[in-house]
Amino acid sequence: MTGPPGDSTGLPGARPARGPVVRAATAADARAIAEIRIASWRATYPGMIPDATLERMDVDRDEARIGARVVDPRQRTIVVEDPPERVAGFVMVGAARDDDATGLGEVYAIYLAPSALGRGLGRALMDAALAELAAAGLSTVVLWVLTANASARRFYERAGFRPDGAVRTPLGLAEVDRALGGGLVPGSVLLLGGEPGIGKSTLLLQAAAAAVRGGRRVLYVSGEESAAQIRGRAERLTAVAEGLLLLAETRLEAILGQAEATRPHLLILDSVQTVTAEALQSGPGTISQVREAAAALHRAAKQTGMSVLLIGHVTKDGTLAGPKALEHLVDTVLSFEGEQTQPYRVLRVLKHRFGSTEEVGLFEMTGAGLVEVDNPSARLLRERPEQAPGSAVLAALEGNRPMLMEVQALVAPAGLGAARRVAGGVDRERLALLLAVLERHVGLVLGPSDVYVNVAGGLRVTEPAADLAVVAAVLSSARNRPVDPRLVCCGEVGLAGEVRSVRQVPRRLAEAARLGFTRALLPAADAGAPAPPGIALEGLRRVAALPEALFPGK
Repeated sequence: MTGPPGDSTGLPGARPARGPVVRAATAADARAIAEIRIASWRATYPGMIPDATLERMDVDRDEARIGARVVDPRQRTIVVEDPPERVAGFVMVGAARDDDATGLGEVYAIYLAPSALGRGLGRALMDAALAELAAAGLSTVVLWVLTANASARRFYERAGFRPDGAVRTPLGLAEVDRALGGGLVPGSVLLLGGEPGIGKSTLLLQAAAAAVRGGRRVLYVSGEESAAQIRGRAERLTAVAEGLLLLAETRLEAILGQAEATRPHLLILDSVQTVTAEALQSGPGTISQVREAAAALHRAAKQTGMSVLLIGHVTKDGTLAGPKALEHLVDTVLSFEGEQTQPYRVLRVLKHRFGSTEEVGLFEMTGAGLVEVDNPSARLLRERPEQAPGSAVLAALEGNRPMLMEVQALVAPAGLGAARRVAGGVDRERLALLLAVLERHVGLVLGPSDVYVNVAGGLRVTEPAADLAVVAAVLSSARNRPVDPRLVCCGEVGLAGEVRSVRQVPRRLAEAARLGFTRALLPAADAGAPAPPGIALEGLRRVAALPEALFPGK
């Protein structure tokens, strides 16, 4: 929905003695906001959102996440107080998150406590939110609302918003919907890539079943398995859903014919490299066949409004197979990543015309299929050994999602030949750079030693903020001294030995505080960030000071 902002008068100040107070939120409001959000979801969304998603909502987890958002300078959180409820509702606003939404404002969320409905508090919040966006120069404002949420749609229309034709339909898998910004846009075309055997077909079969259970019509087309094989896999994954349409077919014309006959809301094709068009003489998987199949399905999606989700093969170097035009043609490009020997999988968004690319979904592969991980930090750290040399905890950021990960290192005498440098989950060239910095600026002699570094759980970290945890783990192993188990690290390390600032420190700290960490080792430039209760911030300017910070007085 799109609507005009209000005037730029700012937040209301004084009020009549018995009226509501509208004010900027503080970190102290985070728990009240979390309680209101969960109470509102559970009162409003049964039948619109899967019950399992509503049941999994947790105030403690939400409090940490919301606390980080309240202090995030890129957005503004406003609350309304109305005794006896005290904080009775909140709204979050900022610049629109869609990649192509330059110059637009967005109402990210607005909720009231169920007991506060019908008293004009929602309109007071919306007025303050629109005034705040107008003051920031955001001339047009957008927001998203569930189609089935009729009361909310009426409220937004009374506030001046009008439907702009953009619709998102939740699939029913919360982690997939999170990555997509809330669900599928009708008529959109998505491309999912990933290494063979990583779980792409499993993910989409489970997503198809969830969508069918949510009332959508889904046509699942496989060019690699028979209908009987898909049925057997669905039974193993408990993804059998009455009404899920299966088609084993590789002919493009037959696939389009079935789509026209069944009129699905979602068509899933596994995979686009197996499809052939009769008008072309080349074999399946060739550039011309892939281009023709994708273009024909793209036309069908735009003409009928059905969403199309294509699975694409990848090459040896990890890029999507087929013409580069394929990635330009589709609306969204997704990547399903992970180590096949490890249980965790990450769904990343590489391109998204209808939303941000800063969200990720996390899953765990089990014998019964993929399980959504809604509390990744606790899951990733549950087997972490305490008081073990060579272990450090990284406060990482996957997209906009904070995660705590264990970085492990082992420094051991090298055998015959050149010393080895082995990296798992971190870039090998980056590891070599960090080891050189440790030798030059800390005096740690690593030349005659093998160095092994691994991110536990099989996840891969690419952000430079991981540098400080890597060097801390290596130093801990080399000196055979454990790092404080209640310490988290994040920071980029430069070649001159400086420790550089990283982004979104408040979110990282909120996640660390939620899991009970009491110390955070940060770049000195970030040590002035708002600290959650119970966690002490320690700034580091030079990596040369790292030994004293990790092992004070030793």
